[in-house]
Amino acid sequence: MKAKTLNGGEIELKPDTIDSLRTRLRGPLLLPGDTSYDETRQIWNAMIDRRPAMIARCVSPEDVITAVGFAREHSLLVSIRGGGHNIAGNAVCDGGLMIDLSLMKSVRVDPVARRATVEPGCTLADFDAAAQAHGLAAPLGINSTTGVAGLTLGGGFGWLSRKYGMTVDSLLSADVVTADGRLVHTSDSENADLFWGLRGGGGNFGIVTSFEFQLYPVGPDVLSGLIVFPFDQAKHVITQFARFTETMPDELNVWMITRKAPPLPFLPADVHGKEIVALAIFYTDDPAAGMKLIAPLRSFGMVLGEHVGVQPFTAWEKAFDPLLTPGSRNYWKSHNLVQLSDGLIDTVIKYAGALPTAQTEIFIGTIGAQTTRVAPETMAYSSRDANYVMNVHCRWESADDDDRCIAWAREFFSTSQPFASEGAYVNFLTQDEGGRVEFAYGTTYNRLVELKKKYDPANFFRMNQNIKPA
Repeated sequence: MKAKTLNGGEIELKPDTIDSLRTRLRGPLLLPGDTSYDETRQIWNAMIDRRPAMIARCVSPEDVITAVGFAREHSLLVSIRGGGHNIAGNAVCDGGLMIDLSLMKSVRVDPVARRATVEPGCTLADFDAAAQAHGLAAPLGINSTTGVAGLTLGGGFGWLSRKYGMTVDSLLSADVVTADGRLVHTSDSENADLFWGLRGGGGNFGIVTSFEFQLYPVGPDVLSGLIVFPFDQAKHVITQFARFTETMPDELNVWMITRKAPPLPFLPADVHGKEIVALAIFYTDDPAAGMKLIAPLRSFGMVLGEHVGVQPFTAWEKAFDPLLTPGSRNYWKSHNLVQLSDGLIDTVIKYAGALPTAQTEIFIGTIGAQTTRVAPETMAYSSRDANYVMNVHCRWESADDDDRCIAWAREFFSTSQPFASEGAYVNFLTQDEGGRVEFAYGTTYNRLVELKKKYDPANFFRMNQNIKPA
């Protein structure tokens, strides 16, 4: 079997060499043609269609150490799969060794200490279910099929972030397999430099086999839902949204989404398929108090439909899953924003009125509050001035539409650039945005380069938003 090496060449791996790896792994080793090979190499973004030479399906840290050692011995190109949800598709490599962590799905919760130990194959749904059994949660994302590992290593934000910060702000420790095959424990007091880099530095420094998170009391029921307005009132709605989010309490989160209306049962049938503006609402404390706080939102325009009430936190975390199912082609562009200026709002409305597909959306996620109260130098994630993250999510089904959809997203990104702040959210960077990595990290980038030199001088871990050690 031929396999791709780190330097771009090829190496011939003999059958007995491959068999030696298979016998040392507790989990299965998949080769092209094996029954579950194609299923395992598929990830959320259908634009990514790569074929690894081998897939090591790890079930323990020892399997990860074995796979890393084998790849290092033969100088193989390596990719790391956790949840397989990242837009750039770095979980899969062509011709190399894919180290698949998706079978490592244990979550252990200590309800007294309010801590959770989470393996890297877990999705948000796995983590949420275990923590919510004790009325606890950590600030994660907005789509339950997202992998905890990738979300965390890139920073992580979601509904709870205004109250409890970025996902990395709740990370207490991590166990990591480094490029030289060591399993090391990291925290603020042990291998602190590596722990600093893991919190936002992506997969550049090693493979995390265990995350330890601080948990917080949440739910189990929360006030959440959607209020939907007609698109012809977008200017007033989004302007009022901008003003409202500048002063709302930390316990409340409101996001703006503009797209063509899906066939939601609380919307009139004649609205389905037409452009709308929706406000997504989440409140962590007493629902009665939350209802009073969100009452002004209904005055932002003529409400087409509303579905707001008390529901389980785990249900709200899955609310947008039907719009984000795997198997479609996806392309994103993203900006950090300190404020929502009139110019930005006008640009959003212009492009939202010309969406290339019915599945495409523009959302503005509100963070700020607790996410801004951590000093930028505290960890690798440094965009502490960002009060909002805007994501241009283009989604379609046929490869014939690739050029048209990507061009639309890039044009919107370029037109909205003057209104953006410094930095970028690395989890939203697509595979063609390697040149934005230094910009994304801003003031922490040089320190990350030095850390990369120390822990991965050969750039063994390069299938990521790569920080080069040179």
